[in-house]
Amino acid sequence: MTMMTPPPLEPEEDEMLVPHQELVAADAAQPMEVVAQTEAASTAESQPAEDPQTSRFTWTIENFTRINAKKHYSDAFVVGGRVLIFPKGNNVDHFSMYLDVADSANLPYGWSRYAQFSLAVVNQIQQKYTIRKDTQHQFNARESDWGFTSFMPLSELYDPSRGYLVDDTVVVEAEVAVRKMVDYWTYDSKKETGYVGLKNQGATCYMNSLLQTLYHIPYFRKAVYHMPTTENDMPSGSIPLALQSLFYKLQYSDNSVATKELTKSFGWDTYDSFMQHDVQELNRVLCEKLEDKMKVTNLRTVVEGTIEKLFEGHHINYIECINVDYKSNRKESFYDLQLDVKGCCDVYASFDKYVEVERLEGDNKYHAENHGLQDAKKGVLFLDFPPVLQLQLKRFEYDYMRDTMVKINDRYEFPLQLDLDRDDGKYLAPDADRSIRNLYALHRYKFDDERVTKEDTKKALEEQYGGEEELPQINPGFNNAPFKFTKYSNAYMLVYIRESDKDKIMCNVDEKDIAEHLRVRLKKEQEEKEHKKKEKAEAHLYTIIKVARDENLKEQIGKDIYFDLVDHEKVRSFRIQKQLPFTTFKEEVAKEYGIPVQFQRFWLWAKRQNHTYRPNRPLSPHEETQSVGQLREVSNKAHNAELKLFLEVELGPDLRPLPPPEKSKEDILLFFKLYNPEKEELCFVGRLFVKALGKPSEILTKLNEMAGFEIKFEPNVMCEHIDKKATFRASQLEDGDIICFQKSPIPDSDTQMRYPDVPSYLEYVHNRQVVHFRLLEKPKDDDFSLELSKLHTYDDVVERVARQLGVDDPAKIRLTSHNCYSQQPKPQPIRYRGVEHLLDMLIHYNQTSDILYYEVLDIPLPELQGLKTLKVAFHHATKDEVVIHSIRLPKNSTIADVINDLKTKVELSSPSAELRLLEVFYHKIYKIFPLHEKIENINDQYWTLRAEEIPEEEKNLGPNDRLIHVYHFMKDPLQNQIQNFGDPFYLAIREGETLAEVKERIQKKLQVPDEEFCKWKFAFISMNRPDYLQDSDVVSARFQRRDVYGAWEQYLGLEHADTAPKRAYTANQNRHTYEKPVRIYN
Repeated sequence: MTMMTPPPLEPEEDEMLVPHQELVAADAAQPMEVVAQTEAASTAESQPAEDPQTSRFTWTIENFTRINAKKHYSDAFVVGGRVLIFPKGNNVDHFSMYLDVADSANLPYGWSRYAQFSLAVVNQIQQKYTIRKDTQHQFNARESDWGFTSFMPLSELYDPSRGYLVDDTVVVEAEVAVRKMVDYWTYDSKKETGYVGLKNQGATCYMNSLLQTLYHIPYFRKAVYHMPTTENDMPSGSIPLALQSLFYKLQYSDNSVATKELTKSFGWDTYDSFMQHDVQELNRVLCEKLEDKMKVTNLRTVVEGTIEKLFEGHHINYIECINVDYKSNRKESFYDLQLDVKGCCDVYASFDKYVEVERLEGDNKYHAENHGLQDAKKGVLFLDFPPVLQLQLKRFEYDYMRDTMVKINDRYEFPLQLDLDRDDGKYLAPDADRSIRNLYALHRYKFDDERVTKEDTKKALEEQYGGEEELPQINPGFNNAPFKFTKYSNAYMLVYIRESDKDKIMCNVDEKDIAEHLRVRLKKEQEEKEHKKKEKAEAHLYTIIKVARDENLKEQIGKDIYFDLVDHEKVRSFRIQKQLPFTTFKEEVAKEYGIPVQFQRFWLWAKRQNHTYRPNRPLSPHEETQSVGQLREVSNKAHNAELKLFLEVELGPDLRPLPPPEKSKEDILLFFKLYNPEKEELCFVGRLFVKALGKPSEILTKLNEMAGFEIKFEPNVMCEHIDKKATFRASQLEDGDIICFQKSPIPDSDTQMRYPDVPSYLEYVHNRQVVHFRLLEKPKDDDFSLELSKLHTYDDVVERVARQLGVDDPAKIRLTSHNCYSQQPKPQPIRYRGVEHLLDMLIHYNQTSDILYYEVLDIPLPELQGLKTLKVAFHHATKDEVVIHSIRLPKNSTIADVINDLKTKVELSSPSAELRLLEVFYHKIYKIFPLHEKIENINDQYWTLRAEEIPEEEKNLGPNDRLIHVYHFMKDPLQNQIQNFGDPFYLAIREGETLAEVKERIQKKLQVPDEEFCKWKFAFISMNRPDYLQDSDVVSARFQRRDVYGAWEQYLGLEHADTAPKRAYTANQNRHTYEKPVRIYN
């Protein structure tokens, strides 16, 4: 199986591919450079599904010069194809020739044919000068011909001495391979290949390739199915169950499969799904997790050890002395192998390089125990290979000059059959088990996320080798330079299965391998999915009728929604065929609710300008005789599939339904909600018909009955004040309006209520916001939640947070807003009173979040904002240690203030020691900060700030002495580039001092043992070009300039291997190119 990166569109050869166009104006000649974009045959959009059948056609055109027609066609010769020529050129001074679909006008709508073809004008004197051009095209009704407007100059064609026109005859040849095109709108991966693809979440193509790879190892799939899970597990919280579910769907689903459940089980959020990662890193992390999950405490499972059995191999690292009897061996295991692509032509060349013997001699001798420095051989040999061999091709490498990862598109071949026993087992260690035949087979299918297509052998191999592709020469024999382009589609992961283990690895996996609870769960999911799919397919035949009742209006009054009568998403829905009469639907309602048809009255809802819905009018008798579909069209201007209705049912004293009362134009249906300011509750209590000319005071008795207590009508507490002497019509009340009322407040009461009346309460509800607070250091975990108001001021919010946390001073709370897109905290915190209201804290562009991050500071935020905090790495003068100190000073402070503050916190070698502050980036020193420089604009997030004692030798430099930069470096042998590492430093060199003398001081300063230091090389480096020095060279002679910008690029380089452990504080040295490591959290 090959895993491939998708190719970008490549520019095609100039001039070559244009559909023929007859230009109206004679003087508007078509230029030779006219290019129409073609679809390369290797892209997914033009991927042929089967091998083509090739047809060859020779067309002998007699009396060529007597052809008067502008264009001339051959007979049809392949699937309706024919050659079209312009003997005098298609408005150019060149012979024009195309391949044309003769029957295009008679083909069905939407037809397309894909063809690779070549056209040629034969040289009848010398065959080798025949002009032949090749191309490919997807023919359709819009582009039914394709070819070459400027095939060859007319002057050459009509010159008899050239051999193309002989006895007034021209011979044209065509070779055409017509392929069946894959229509990816209707393409069925399962039907065509037996497999389905995986959906891409944003940047998860690397993960999809790995998952498909693992799925197509049946032994591994069977082991995953047998991992212990229970029916109580949830896929989003269990990696084994999520992977079982994914594999089950890949095996039994007919459509592409989503991976969101799996990534949720990893603990990933949307940000992780859009972060590109390394497939090898994910492979290792996932296998480690699965290895742990396959082990159950106090229980040995049947799948324990599967990862090792499948993927684990062993090699031995050895160092063998040449002149003495000493050998050092170290056995190591591997789950995959990283093979070099750069400088290797194929997999075998990479293995040759992997086991290549390195000579340790000269300055690079090996220090053998009890033998001192010795010439030696160093290398790697394999003890055993695993049944499933995973090869990670190093298609990406770090470019030190550009400070980024670059892709290697070199041609790199890999065989269908890989023999690692070749050449008498040259890859194997002497004590390797040679009884096992290490012959491996490659398995191939092309997985392009959701699509799976069959690949013929040539396509799977040749197109994934990478390298350059050369287009055929336009005019062979005329010394044209060939046109080449880089192939960006190439394999980066190869999986080989050992032939002797093939029957075991490629075992049968069926439903009996899948736990019963998993089969039941997934079949139920599949049935629900199929049911929804069927409903969707038949949706045009049905209308969804949503019926709201009084009971729904009572339920609506809850925690979140107060400003409408009902939530239509929560009411009972009926799926009714459109052609059924509405009376049939009423019978369905009678069965559902036990309300006879004659007692039902349905009202249509109307959307008002304030986006609320209210019952607007009852259905007329005529409307009730119509079909459901007709009624929906009449009532629904938005033309969606839903019909919203309110069911009015009148109940008598015995709670039995009564016939609905007559409704005239003078009757208004009003809905009533009662507010209790003590409990801060608003509830629906009923509805009434009132007369348009009636007055609010007339319904007092009925309201009393609804509320269950004696009340006096107080119109001034209504949301919109109503004149109690005015009629309902004069107050502009209409059907569906809501009237809120409450009990009269007790005069001179001592009870203080937060929201004493309906307007204040509804204002509170409208602006209420539950905010989830998270500690900034733990941005994934909710710490606590608070119910706040969007109108709360900055001070209100921090005061509530401080009270929740038990912090005495709210000013010590610092908040940070949430980025809704990355699902991370914003990089900059909210400044003290930097926003007016809570809503300003929650809005991110056009989205509103409900998350805030908090910190508890040791000093008040206003005070902190007047300070500058710098992280300074202090390097001790005599101890090999680095300590990070946070220096907090007023922003107008200077470097001298930083140094004075630092002196109080660090251990100095002597009380009189002087300090300096350096700016370090990528293991180079860019600056010594002057003592008078202000600290306000120093960026310690990008640069590393390093403090150190000034050595005594640097304090009294002579006029000809030099203070030079000294950096550690390694050379990349493939790219011949320099990579710096370690801690850079300054060194004072005296006039006339030789390298031998300088080396002695450097060794003493760095405390490097003799056996190690003798391997080091020294070079003067300028602009990344090393000039290696001899012991007798005078070092100061190389460093002529002092105190110039760019001095950091001239330095004394110490070349040696990087063996020091990486310090944590250097993590910010490359934040701008930081790639988030792959983590699986659960």
